[in-house]
Amino acid sequence: MTLAPPHLGPRPASGPTGRPDAEPTAAAVPVPAAAPAGAPASALASVPRTSRARPSTAARLRARAPGLLAVAGLTVACLLAARAVPAVSPLLLAIVVGAVARNAGVLPAVARPGVAWAARHLLRAGVVLLGLQLSVPAVLALRPGEVALVVVTVAATFTTTRWAGARLGVDRRTTLLVATGFSICGAAAVAAMSAAVPTDRRRPGQGSGRGTATRTGRGTGTGTTEPTPTDPDRPDDAVATAVAMVTVFGSLALVAMPLLQAPLGLDDRQVGVWIGASVHEVAQVVAAASAVSAAALAVAVVVKLARVALLAPLVAVVAGLERRRERTRTRTAADPRDPADPAAPGPRRPPLVPLFVLGFLVAVAVRGVGVLPDAALDGARVAGTALLTAAMLGLGADVHVPTLVRTGGRALALGAVSTAVTTTVSLAGLYLLA
Repeated sequence: MTLAPPHLGPRPASGPTGRPDAEPTAAAVPVPAAAPAGAPASALASVPRTSRARPSTAARLRARAPGLLAVAGLTVACLLAARAVPAVSPLLLAIVVGAVARNAGVLPAVARPGVAWAARHLLRAGVVLLGLQLSVPAVLALRPGEVALVVVTVAATFTTTRWAGARLGVDRRTTLLVATGFSICGAAAVAAMSAAVPTDRRRPGQGSGRGTATRTGRGTGTGTTEPTPTDPDRPDDAVATAVAMVTVFGSLALVAMPLLQAPLGLDDRQVGVWIGASVHEVAQVVAAASAVSAAALAVAVVVKLARVALLAPLVAVVAGLERRRERTRTRTAADPRDPADPAAPGPRRPPLVPLFVLGFLVAVAVRGVGVLPDAALDGARVAGTALLTAAMLGLGADVHVPTLVRTGGRALALGAVSTAVTTTVSLAGLYLLA
């Protein structure tokens, strides 16, 4: 028997009959194979976009309908409960209800697409409507020294909280959200920042291409692992932790600060400025200042609005810095585009300024022009609260309680540091202005 010499050159393509084809036909055009089960998401990068069929609008609506109906019902329940107990913020109540529904196992899998959609899109719409609550003339009526006090307090709280978070070992995203919520306006600010700065779900050390092991010890062989439910960098866990800290320390502040007026020798206007510059949630500011006097309440709300006015510039600056950081990080990582296809699209870059932040600024301008009647502003306030409540339900429904328990001690320490900074800096500013 004579052995044929091995074929060293490129093997010609074979047709269905096994014979070489001179030219490819339509039947011979290769179809990209789907990534195997368990493969990382980056394995789909080499698949042309035309081969990935996008579900129709009707199919997406059908998939989201159960979750949206669940969110709508729970939102109404939270709003009614908050109306019955005015001291309770519907946003804080909603994230608790969502977290309980997820961790108790009562949220069916069929509802998850709609719940996730609500957490993302209704959140942005609610932040835009929040701009209609900001009265520019009222903020401009503050004394120059009081405006400077607000700016210094916000800057000191934000920067010190981020520094303390790094020292305490709190993950970067949770630290950012705590700093934003404590320095600006509580849960609404946390939600705005979380929407502007999406999380990177990869854990440190991933993307090296050397077979990174997962948390359970199984290697992927690609250096990329899928996020696990206990990943501390998941956006929902970071949001839940930040909102929980806002609830705990804001509640303590609204009880303690009115009691400290007499020992600290503050008049009603001074304690109103102190409360407005220090307490996190608008509802908490109203509750704390109402315990002092009507005069304290009036100035506290205006000072709080001055803090809210800093939300858009802060979010825009941080989003720009995070965009630059992401661009720098991707330069050092492997290029996700297929080198054989230079025209393949790379990672989508976020806008320099998030669109919902621009919408917030437009809403502030519309309110300042005075073209909307009071009835429309009241309706926008109710709608904005409902949208943010629905979004918080969606965020809470993706919270993993074991992660909060694991990181709770460090987050509490961070909240204590942030509260100490905001109350001390604002109080020192009051004494300097006296």
